[in-house]
Amino acid sequence: MTRTDRDPYRRIARFYDGILEPVNAPLRAIGLKMHPPDNSMSVLDVGCGTGAHLAAYVEAGADCHGIDTSPAMLERAHARIGDRANLQLGDAVALPHEESSFDLVVTSLFLHELDVRTRDAALAEMARVVKPDGRVLVIDYRAGPLRMKGRVTRTLVTVAERVAGRDHYRNWRVYLGQGGLPAVASKAGLIVEREKIVSGGNLALWLLKAAR
Repeated sequence: MTRTDRDPYRRIARFYDGILEPVNAPLRAIGLKMHPPDNSMSVLDVGCGTGAHLAAYVEAGADCHGIDTSPAMLERAHARIGDRANLQLGDAVALPHEESSFDLVVTSLFLHELDVRTRDAALAEMARVVKPDGRVLVIDYRAGPLRMKGRVTRTLVTVAERVAGRDHYRNWRVYLGQGGLPAVASKAGLIVEREKIVSGGNLALWLLKAAR
């Protein structure tokens, strides 16, 4: 998808951070603790959106790259980061990078919205471009038991996913029904090194590494 008139985020890109930062900022902070940035790292953010997550690695002096299918979201990312990162319009299933290019690949609240085939291909691409001793950091919805607080949150999440559209909602349901991130990761040759469960069990952060 490259044409602006086909960009589903074209109307909400300028409001995106204002609406979702109360949720995204705490998740980002946890992710940065799980894999702290430094100026020796090469980082790729897949589905980088407005660049809010990537900006933290930019500020640390890392060699930063981001890719997204939305021209509107990339415009916001360019406004935030400028030329301090290589931001590209492109598809997660065909990353324009060489094998074993990055110390860290990050993706946030992205995989659940893809259909099964695309999701598997996207994570396989992330596994391809990360270095053998690198890591993939995923922030996304979690399949598994919920605490009481999490059950209330799940109701709100379900409403939000329905509002996002029929395909989006179906993909989210399938993603959870098939076991969520750990099941997808195993198909890509990745295993969970660390997991941090948040939001009453609705969300988690996973640090993945190549299976040996």
